Amino acid sequence: MVERHRFIDILSHGLLIVGVLVIAFPIYLAWVGSTHSAQEMAQAPIPLWFGNEAWNNYRAVLMGEGPGVTSQVPVARMMWVSLVSAMSIAVGKIVISLMSAFAIVYFNFPFRKAVFWSIFITLMLPVEVRIVPTYQVIADFGMVNSFAGLTIPLIASATATFLFRQFFLTVPDELTEAAKMDGATPMRFFWDVLLPLSRTSIAALFVIQFIYGWNQYLWPLLMSTEERMYPIVMGIRSMTSGADAQVQWNLVMATAILAMLPPALVVVLMQKWFVKGLVDTEK
Repeated sequence: MVERHRFIDILSHGLLIVGVLVIAFPIYLAWVGSTHSAQEMAQAPIPLWFGNEAWNNYRAVLMGEGPGVTSQVPVARMMWVSLVSAMSIAVGKIVISLMSAFAIVYFNFPFRKAVFWSIFITLMLPVEVRIVPTYQVIADFGMVNSFAGLTIPLIASATATFLFRQFFLTVPDELTEAAKMDGATPMRFFWDVLLPLSRTSIAALFVIQFIYGWNQYLWPLLMSTEERMYPIVMGIRSMTSGADAQVQWNLVMATAILAMLPPALVVVLMQKWFVKGLVDTEK
C-alpha cells in the first residue's frame, strides 16, 4: 500500500499545474490574439487580455472577407475539407481493419499468416517513405484535388488491423461455437457478436484516427494544388507565408482557434469511450 504524504501531494499537484499552464498558455495567447485588430497584434509586446474584435475576426475568416488567403478561400470551406477527410480516414481505417482482422482470425485460407505479416510489415513504410510512388498512382487515376485523393491512400492501417486481431483472439471459442450452433452466418456473427464487443476499441481508434486525419499536412500539400481543396492546417500555413503582404496575425489566431475546436469536441464527447477502450480489460 502506498503511503500518502502532504509534501508529495503538494509537489505532484504543483507539477500538474505547471504542466497545464505550459500547455494552455499558447492556446490562451491564440484566443486573446483572435479578439484584437491587426494593428494591436503588430505591437510589442502583444496584448495579454481580450479585445473587442472577436466577432469581426471570426466572421472575416469564416466567410472569407478578410485580407490575404481568407479573401480567396473561406476558412469554413477549409474546415469542411478537413472534416470530410478526417471522417473518411477514421471510418475507413476502422471498417477495413475490422474486416481484415476478422478474415485473418476466423477464416482458414492459404498463407494466412503470411498475409498478416505482410500487412504488419507495412508499419515500416510510413507515408513519407512511399509518398512519391503513391502520388504517381493517385495522379495517374486523376484523383488530384479530390477527396478521394486526400483520403484513400491514408485509409489502410496495419496498426488498427493488429489491434483488432489481438482483440479477436481473446474472444472465447465458446461464443464462436454457440453462433455456429444457432446457424449464424459469418457476417451475422461479426455483426451481432464481434462488433458490439469491439465498440470501446472502435471508439478509442476513432478518436486517434480522426485527429490523425484532421492534422494531415504533408499529403494534402501534394494532393491539393487548388486552394478550394486546402485543409485547415494548410490554410493556416498559407496565411503566414505571404511574401509581400503583412501577416494578419489576428486572423491567423482566429483560424487556429477554429482548427482546434473539432478535435477538442471529439475528444470531449468521446472521452469516456476513449479511456475505456484503452484501459478496459473486461473483454
